[in-house]
Amino acid sequence: MAQERPIRVIIAKPGLDGHARGAWVVTLGLRDQGMEVIYTGLRQTPEMIVQAALQEDVDVVGLSCMSATYDYYFPRVVQLLREKGMDDVLIIGGGIIPPEDAARLKEKGVDALFGPGSLVKDIAAYIRANVKRGRATAQASA
Repeated sequence: MAQERPIRVIIAKPGLDGHARGAWVVTLGLRDQGMEVIYTGLRQTPEMIVQAALQEDVDVVGLSCMSATYDYYFPRVVQLLREKGMDDVLIIGGGIIPPEDAARLKEKGVDALFGPGSLVKDIAAYIRANVKRGRATAQASA
């Protein structure tokens, strides 16, 4: 019987935003929670993020943006993931996002948003409760 692999997460910083501290805290915190986490670094395009998600066969894409460009980048990543057939990937985001913008991002396919002060244990609990493991399970049994 094969052991199920850990939840795989990519944390990405789309655009020119150079504020990486929050992304690093979440990356290290989710690793401490037993997840496999790949941090893609700064200045990623949506295409680069989605390509990495495909290559790494992730369960979760986490986007971090401290500028108002989240309104473009987050929905673009969602769109590209859907175009690649990655409908089962959980998409979360973080940054300073006003409630009215957060509602719009959720309408465009972002599953959850975590702002400053969010606890890593709460982010990890959300991921565990909502991640869809269909691809990973199917590949493990193939």
